[in-house]
Amino acid sequence: MTVSVALFTADLRLHDNPVLRAALHEADTVVPLFVRDRAIHRTGFDAPNRRAFLADCLADLDAGLRRRGGRLVVREGEVAAAARAVVVATGARSLHVAAGVSGYAARREHRLRAALAEAGCTLHVHDAVVTALAPGGVVPTGRDHYAVFTPYFRRWQEAGVRGPLPAPRAVRLPDGVVSDPLPERAAVPGTSPGLAEGGESAGRGLLSSWLRGPLADYATGHDDLAGDATSRLSPYFHFGCLSAAEAVDRARQRGGAGADAFVRQLAWRDFHHQVLAARPDAARDDYRPRHDRWRSDEDEITAWRTGRTGYPVVDAAMRQLAHEGWMHNRGRMLAASFLTKTLYVDWRVGARHFLDLLVDGDLANNQLNWQWMAGTGTDTRPNRILNPVVQGRRLDPRGGYVRRWVPELAELADSEIHEPWKLTGPRREALGYPAPLVGLTEARARFEHARGLDRPAVPADSGES
Repeated sequence: MTVSVALFTADLRLHDNPVLRAALHEADTVVPLFVRDRAIHRTGFDAPNRRAFLADCLADLDAGLRRRGGRLVVREGEVAAAARAVVVATGARSLHVAAGVSGYAARREHRLRAALAEAGCTLHVHDAVVTALAPGGVVPTGRDHYAVFTPYFRRWQEAGVRGPLPAPRAVRLPDGVVSDPLPERAAVPGTSPGLAEGGESAGRGLLSSWLRGPLADYATGHDDLAGDATSRLSPYFHFGCLSAAEAVDRARQRGGAGADAFVRQLAWRDFHHQVLAARPDAARDDYRPRHDRWRSDEDEITAWRTGRTGYPVVDAAMRQLAHEGWMHNRGRMLAASFLTKTLYVDWRVGARHFLDLLVDGDLANNQLNWQWMAGTGTDTRPNRILNPVVQGRRLDPRGGYVRRWVPELAELADSEIHEPWKLTGPRREALGYPAPLVGLTEARARFEHARGLDRPAVPADSGES
């Protein structure tokens, strides 16, 4: 009996999984393997929300495999060493894994290849498993990646994505393979109280519901903070419970402006992955340095983290993050703009806090979206500043989002809720809500000076215009 290993990483699903499909096609029996990597624990990347969600994902994956005659084999340790031990114990001649884009993924692949070669096992790395299109699927002439989204998106649409693969009907495990116990969500302390349920079953159910109804209004409603008209699928894409390629395919079958807008967002995800694949150091270094000399006021940073900046829409977003381990996309942009442009704090401070809480804390999307808002990434308008009052009125005109997450302001009128500091007397004092950390005019001037954008005015008689 021939044996292959399907090493699950960020592809915790049975449907449309090229890794599992190839392993099943190649051998009589397959070891579906997941390694709880101690290296990720040492870096702190396995934050409580993601660790709890992962436990759900693994339990659901194991249940799906058992319905097909197999089961999930879980090991703990360094990935290459744990995989090699399984290969040696089973006599496997091949191991299949999804390609990653981070520096960590590159190092993992290198170690796997070396460890498996010693055991006489071949490593097969599969593209377009984590993303809809492989990071190198389209590249500009003479370069290794696209630095601007619009030309990338044109090529991405022309290239097309592969068709989805069906889930296997049967999975046969070789005899005698032992597994560590599955992790349990209940054993993870410190999770957000509103954390969503993980797993492929939950993700597919949510995707189907999304495609049947809310998708149709996505193009016009996705910025509505109170309406919460986004898909909330990002955690399932991050853990690979859902296939981005399948989601693109199914959305295009539905058609319409909402589907087009949703597919565009999935292309943004692919865009960021291809940037990080080409520039792994962008996870920590400025993609386009602006020579910033960031401020570091710990009291202001703490106020931002805890949703006490004095700007209601920013505070609502930060409190949603703490409660759910998730945040509306527009809330993320507002929170990031406020920290990096209004407070002029290093984007890495915000990115680390998001990774500490976000269940969908994807390195490529998180770090590069933060850089986009900070003006050190791929944004073609690096000095744009999102005004939290203007944005609050536009994205939450009736204050529903603020009222939900900042209950101190729930009784204010729509016209008052985004500028509570304008209230006077006993009404203002009774709110129990902080004054703004900084005035927006002062903050803008500080940022523009830091970026060298505040050229002195030219005298009227100087002959210049």
